[in-house]
Amino acid sequence: MTWRGSTTVSDRIFASLPYLLPLVDGLMFGRFLFQQFPFLQLLFIPLAPLMQIYSLPFASLVIFFALYLGVVRNENISHFIRFNAMQAILLDIVLMLCGLVLPILAKVQIAFIAETLYNMVFLGVVAAFVYAVVQSALGRYAEIPPLSDAVYMQVR
Repeated sequence: MTWRGSTTVSDRIFASLPYLLPLVDGLMFGRFLFQQFPFLQLLFIPLAPLMQIYSLPFASLVIFFALYLGVVRNENISHFIRFNAMQAILLDIVLMLCGLVLPILAKVQIAFIAETLYNMVFLGVVAAFVYAVVQSALGRYAEIPPLSDAVYMQVR
């Protein structure tokens, strides 16, 4: 949706950047897929500098709160950027919850089921990332059904 006004090229770029947060967090779920298909790791080589910064202690927490307090709650920033930043944050929260639940299920369930769940989460994150970045680059609101409704309630 573009009903909140037009978007500039810089708005589109800045709206796409927050989706790197869930993508980097979601890479840990791809470990089984990377073992089966090592060439897939080549697609994520450009993220290596970002992953080194992200590996610093508390870097993910600082980035998380900087996005929330510095972007989402700042009404001087356009609604389009704030919407996409909040949606990336909520997607990251979902990934954190998956990161808490899946290891527990992996110990209880059969290894094949655990690997399948990890692969599904990873592919879901990559699909959400690609969809959201393409929609943002086109100047449209990326509507991810369960998340977008919560984002609209948070971002006015």
